Amino acid sequence: MQQQPVATAFLRLVSIMDDLREKCPWDKKQTEQTLRPLTIEELYELADAITDNDWKGIKEEIGDLLLHIVFYAKIGAEQQQFTLEEAINGVCDKLIHRHPHIYGDVQVKDEEEVKQNWEKLKLKEGKKSVLSGVPVSLPAVVKATRLQEKAKQVGFEWDNREQVWDKVEEESNELHEAVAANEQHKIEEEFGDLLFSLINYARFLQIDAENALEKTNKKFIKRFTLMEQEALQQGKSLMDMTLNEMDAIWNTIKKQNPDT
Repeated sequence: MQQQPVATAFLRLVSIMDDLREKCPWDKKQTEQTLRPLTIEELYELADAITDNDWKGIKEEIGDLLLHIVFYAKIGAEQQQFTLEEAINGVCDKLIHRHPHIYGDVQVKDEEEVKQNWEKLKLKEGKKSVLSGVPVSLPAVVKATRLQEKAKQVGFEWDNREQVWDKVEEESNELHEAVAANEQHKIEEEFGDLLFSLINYARFLQIDAENALEKTNKKFIKRFTLMEQEALQQGKSLMDMTLNEMDAIWNTIKKQNPDT
């Protein structure tokens, strides 16, 4: 990638941000707090584009996120907290420090050693726990995955996926026992344990649990919408149909749209 065109494009964005902050009533009014929910929305739009393998969408959404990053830096400079240059150099310095196998004389054999070294360096930098870098506000499925990945870097990990599946079955049995005992608080606890174990199993299958669930959500939405349309074509409403009637339409849709 040629650096000069990229640098020119980036400086163009910075210049436009300066103009907007000075001249646009909406942009002038924004703070880091008002931008926060908008940034979260943009991040989820990027996540959707990635799930859909929509490269045009990915290109658009990373541009939107880049705008937000420049916006935060502009506000940070106005508040005399930090500059865009400091933020960029800060991450550059961190990357160089945490990649001694590239910028130093450390030898690594694979990506797992890279991750382990990364966590060791973070602890040396003052992190009190290998789990401290996992954001509190992450969605639960993503957070569970990250917690497990972090724990793995210090050796707290199953040896193989068969062991993990045994744990899934164990947690499933404990959930059934809690349901049979009708202990609501215990049911919730065991259900959470089962989900955590399934997410762990997904890691061993090299599957992103969050992405897998989102694909299933999209598939359900598509099939349910088609079922609604089919019912209307039959002059019916789903609310007026029996479960067996809906199941019949659902199964037909599944056969006609196996990948949808």
